[in-house]
Amino acid sequence: MPDEEVRITREVLRLPAFALFWSAATLRAFGGSVAGVAFQVLIVSVIDATPVQISVLSALGVVPYLFFGLVIGALMDRWRRQRTLVLTSVGRAAVLAVIPVLLLTGTLGFWSLAAVVLALGVLTLFADSAAQPLLPRIVPRDALVMANARLGQSQTVAETAGPALGGALLNLVGAPLLFAFDAVINAIAALLQWRIAVAEPRPGPRAPGRHVGHEIADGMRYTYGHRTLRPLALSVHTWFLGNSIVATVFAVFVLRELDLPPWAFGIALACGALGGFSGAVIAPAVGARLGAGRAILLGRALVVVPWVGLAVAPLTAGSGVGVVLTVVAAAQFVYGLSMGIEDANDIAYRQSVAPDGIQGRMNSTIRTVNRVVFFFGALLAGVLMTFLGFQPALAIAAAIFAVAAVIVLVSPLRRARHDDPPDTSD
Repeated sequence: MPDEEVRITREVLRLPAFALFWSAATLRAFGGSVAGVAFQVLIVSVIDATPVQISVLSALGVVPYLFFGLVIGALMDRWRRQRTLVLTSVGRAAVLAVIPVLLLTGTLGFWSLAAVVLALGVLTLFADSAAQPLLPRIVPRDALVMANARLGQSQTVAETAGPALGGALLNLVGAPLLFAFDAVINAIAALLQWRIAVAEPRPGPRAPGRHVGHEIADGMRYTYGHRTLRPLALSVHTWFLGNSIVATVFAVFVLRELDLPPWAFGIALACGALGGFSGAVIAPAVGARLGAGRAILLGRALVVVPWVGLAVAPLTAGSGVGVVLTVVAAAQFVYGLSMGIEDANDIAYRQSVAPDGIQGRMNSTIRTVNRVVFFFGALLAGVLMTFLGFQPALAIAAAIFAVAAVIVLVSPLRRARHDDPPDTSD
């Protein structure tokens, strides 16, 4: 790798625009993880939600992506992405500030909480749709892998430490102050995002007779017609199908079938977070040495290992907590490691290979289809658990993960590198 690339990669957090972007993203990740504990308490203890209501609240977080993901992705190729990030952070602060008012006035119920969850889901959709295409405008192309790795590292730390911190704060200060704290964090994030210096040229006017539907179709044609983005998209869709199964099956299998105590389950999940952090740390070096395609392939292939292991391991509730915890924790570590390696390289390659004018639509196309696949995959997981059992379901998921790796292996994506010339044919 050239000396200049090494210098920029190592100093990515010294870039003022990225430092502000990363700081805001890290604050929001910690705030969301801390407040997530309080949300669970509200759902279970305060409004005493029924299983159906819990399912509805869970679905409301995905609904905005299913119905508006492609539209908002197209808008992000016409709107100022930085301004969108600022407005979404301000909006989140305002929505979160409503919760303490509802709690203190005794008016929080299922429907009001559902409205809050839906509003936060819409705002998160806007934020996600703006953040990924904005990053290539504030970070040099050869530093995108490191930038995404830094974001992945802080996200992993937030997801690991946030729930524990949230539980402690919930006991100390109570839910109203905890949500007020998260509202303040989002307000600070908005200020940091507002200070990002970035040039965003205004797109030209639409041709007569064209509307947002045409632009969505162009984004889908570009994504699935592109020589390397097509196999990348198909591979990640397949990965999401496998992941929807393991995400649905894993906790039930470990806690119910293997009778792992909650404290041990928490340790296993922490090992997964440690693996994710480790993967994000080495992702830039792996991408530089192997190339983007082979780094993605390594992550896709590595994720097969833990689920094959859990599918064939002769584990039962009688195996003992020590044995079960060792195997499950190792599986979680490798699972997290695989995601840490592939995520930074996958996202950075998308950002570097596509022109700016199609970034919003390309990313939203992939992200929206991923969520549709995950939604139906979770339903499939329930069927597999019911009729085949836990370990056969995990074996099927491992096979699906293997297909995702094969798609990369047999496609031109395998030879792709981060320094390939960007495709400016849009």
